[in-house]
Amino acid sequence: QVQLLESGGGLVQAGGSLRLSCAASGRTFNNYAMGWFRQAPGKEREFVAAITWNGIRKYNAVSVKGRFTISRDSSRNTVCIQMNSLEPEDTAIYYCAASLSLSDRQGNYAYWGQGTQVTVSS
Repeated sequence: QVQLLESGGGLVQAGGSLRLSCAASGRTFNNYAMGWFRQAPGKEREFVAAITWNGIRKYNAVSVKGRFTISRDSSRNTVCIQMNSLEPEDTAIYYCAASLSLSDRQGNYAYWGQGTQVTVSS
């Protein structure tokens, strides 16, 4: 069992930056790949970024490539996403999730946080 809690969301102007964190509880955190997803108003939840259990492999959605960077600190049971050059289109609720394999598919993620709101003003 893994419990996830996101933090770091807020309101930022276009071009600004935010860093989201996800704290995980449970002894098996290091067994899981971690992902970030987001859901904008009126839209389906979509993949943002993912990282393997050991942090060696990672990849991003095309829409955030070059702007967002995912990382993890297994000693602290946290996964973060640094978001730079934010755009109004990045406005969404951001969720972290845990999966047994690196994936961009929501169905592969067994555990989810409650989400944190990110709002980017123009």
